[in-house]
Amino acid sequence: MEFSWDLLLNAVASGIMLGGFYAAVALGVTIAFGMLDIVNIAHPAFVVLGSFLAFLSINTLGVDPFLSAPVFAIGGFLFGRLFYRVYYHFFERRGDDSLQGLAFFFGIMFIVEISLVLTFGVDYRLIDLPYLATTYEIGAVQIPLRLAVPCIAGVAMLLGVQLYLSRSFTGRAILAVAQDPEAVRLIGASPVKTKEIAFGIAVGTAIVAGVLLILIQSVEPSIGREFIGRAFAICVLGGMTSLPGTLIAAMILGIAETMTSTFFGPSWSPAVAFGVLLLTLAFRPAGILGR
Repeated sequence: MEFSWDLLLNAVASGIMLGGFYAAVALGVTIAFGMLDIVNIAHPAFVVLGSFLAFLSINTLGVDPFLSAPVFAIGGFLFGRLFYRVYYHFFERRGDDSLQGLAFFFGIMFIVEISLVLTFGVDYRLIDLPYLATTYEIGAVQIPLRLAVPCIAGVAMLLGVQLYLSRSFTGRAILAVAQDPEAVRLIGASPVKTKEIAFGIAVGTAIVAGVLLILIQSVEPSIGREFIGRAFAICVLGGMTSLPGTLIAAMILGIAETMTSTFFGPSWSPAVAFGVLLLTLAFRPAGILGR
């Protein structure tokens, strides 16, 4: 496509908004994979589960997804804690949390997908909120609320979790467990309980990210697989345990994808995440804000 400054500015603006959403998706991966060393490959399936919960919320109960999202987040948090207890009892406690643990998460991913297919079918679903149909123009740059609002919500959620981790006793214990699990005992916290809470937060944020996803695009039960590479690439690029790094990396990936899609065609954009991941591993394995 022929270059123009208007196209470039719109691609960057769209990339920033998309990056805010990607930050919400990758937040749970940064917590589970980066901080807890748990390769939760089922994370994108939980995101899609959140999308369908939002779809049920507005179509069955008539409740706006933004109002039901906090309830879904609490439910996801409690489910995540229970989920970690099962994982810890059968795998991590026995030292079988590598290959067998990975197979366990693969199984969970397929169970969630199949359950959604049996419940909702394979058709694409979308939530069309009238107040998100507006598009504002700032000069030549278009700002669609369908992208801007999920971006703001995603960034706010990440910053809220960062504030919790840095200001609360449990949050500091979670950060400590990311560096040295045994050091958590020195501050009077249980490593297992701390990881249980952290994993609950990871699943809860995944559910909320799913609510944002169905506001941006149509979803079907297996669409979460499209975000596996993106989420892990953002986690690695951001520095594994750094939430500010996750936000920066998500913005970089979002801009890279929209610029690639704008100037080279949308068929190339899915490859961007894996390209970013390979380049990061080759030249900056610790990530942007990693140590």
